[in-house]
Amino acid sequence: MNIIITGASRGIGYETAIHLAARGGNSILAIARSEKQLKELKNKVDAEFSQSHLDYFVFDFYKGDFNLLKKEIRKQFKTVDILINNAGFLIAKPFLDLTAEDFDQSFAINIKAVFQLCRLAVPLMKKGSHIVNITSMGGVQGSVKFSGLSVYSASKGALSIFTESLAIELNEHGISVNALAFGAVDTAMLRAAFPNYIAPLKAQEMGAYVTEFALSGSQYYNGKILPVSVSTP
Repeated sequence: MNIIITGASRGIGYETAIHLAARGGNSILAIARSEKQLKELKNKVDAEFSQSHLDYFVFDFYKGDFNLLKKEIRKQFKTVDILINNAGFLIAKPFLDLTAEDFDQSFAINIKAVFQLCRLAVPLMKKGSHIVNITSMGGVQGSVKFSGLSVYSASKGALSIFTESLAIELNEHGISVNALAFGAVDTAMLRAAFPNYIAPLKAQEMGAYVTEFALSGSQYYNGKILPVSVSTP
C-alpha cells in the first residue's frame, strides 16, 4: 500500500511508521519537521524492514509551502491508499496568557494543515482508501476538559467535525474518513506540556493500534470519532 503519515519523526507517528513498515509490502512517505529524526527513521526501516520502503520529506505544517508538498507527493506516488494525519501542536497555557499567535499556530497545524493535505491526497485516492485523523478526547463534545487546553481542544474539536463532514463528501467515491480521539499517551509533546503527568499508554502501543486501524478500520467505520483512552482524558 502507498501510505502518507505526518508527524512521523517521533512519538505515535514514528511508532506507526515502524509498525507499517514491519507489515511488509508498504511504501511510506513520512513527513515531519526534523530531518535528523526522519533520517533515523528511514535508516531503521532500511536496516530492519527491507520488505517495505520508506522515504521522508521535511516539512513545516505551519509555515511550509504546500505546493512543494504537492510536488513531493506526486513524485512519490501515483495513487495513495492511506493518509494518516498525525501531526499536531499542543500548547498548554491559561486562557489569558494565550496569544493570537498561539491560536493561529494551533489551528494552522491541527486543522488547516489536515484540510490542505487532504486536498492534495484525495485526487490520488480510489475506492477503498482510508483517511485517518488523529484527534483528542479534549476535542470530543461532553468529555472532561482541562485547564490550559482551551485552544488545543477547540482545534481538535474542529478536526473531529471536519472528519464527519469529509466522510459524507467522499462517501460516493468509496473513500472512508475516520478519527481516533486519543486520551493521554506518553509522548514528548505531552511531557513538555505536563511534566509531572504519568500517561497510562505508550507511544509504541498506540503506533500498533493506529497501524491496525489504518489498514482495516475502514471495513467497519466511516465518519466516526472513536475514543481511544483508558483514562480521563
